[in-house]
Amino acid sequence: MPNAGAARTPTGESRLALVRRARRINRELARLYPDAHCELDFTSPLELLVATILSAQCTDKRVNQVTPGLFARYPAAADYAAADREELEGLIRSTGFYRSKANSIIGLGRKLCEEHGGEVPGDLDALVKLPGVGRKTANVVLGNAFGVPGLTVDTHFGRLVRRFGWTAETDPVKVEHAVGELFPPKDWTLLSHRLIWHGRRICHSRRPACGACPLAHWCPSFGEGPTDEADAAALVRNGPFS
Repeated sequence: MPNAGAARTPTGESRLALVRRARRINRELARLYPDAHCELDFTSPLELLVATILSAQCTDKRVNQVTPGLFARYPAAADYAAADREELEGLIRSTGFYRSKANSIIGLGRKLCEEHGGEVPGDLDALVKLPGVGRKTANVVLGNAFGVPGLTVDTHFGRLVRRFGWTAETDPVKVEHAVGELFPPKDWTLLSHRLIWHGRRICHSRRPACGACPLAHWCPSFGEGPTDEADAAALVRNGPFS
């Protein structure tokens, strides 16, 4: 019977080697980004939930510009439930797709009031039943507002884990499960932040700054972007980020 540690992986390395390399990358990410955190501003689970809905197809910077006025106007779920649609749309218009987002936020407020006493539930199954909330949004809220481990599979996360050869999956749920098997749950939330920060700063979608990447030694995709140190360094970003 074949050894489980010898099972093949997307990179051709053994399963054991993949786990060791993945965890080595995470340790280096922790060194690079010791302050990695959710870049959406919030003070409560409800605020984070609304901000995350607004962040779809929008930068965190833009959302953070919009939410102070929004949160002051609608401090509770009941306020969203009773919101004047035109007024709400006006407040969130600059985040894009504002009509759809307004529908989700009003529906969210109503469902929270009807089924959860106006409070944001702290479990995945209940969160994903709320309007406008998928697994990614739910895991953002669980990990950052409730301290429940979760992997936030956004575009940055998916791109990096495939470049690292941690998985070849493209479906977000399958990516979540595949990466989750490589790390203990206690690491999931911070791992998500670190990957997202690295994707925003160095491992860009079109031209990753390979020659300036401290992870190059462990990355099977080294060379997808410029490998010259000076050329790559010019691509490194320091925020604000999308």
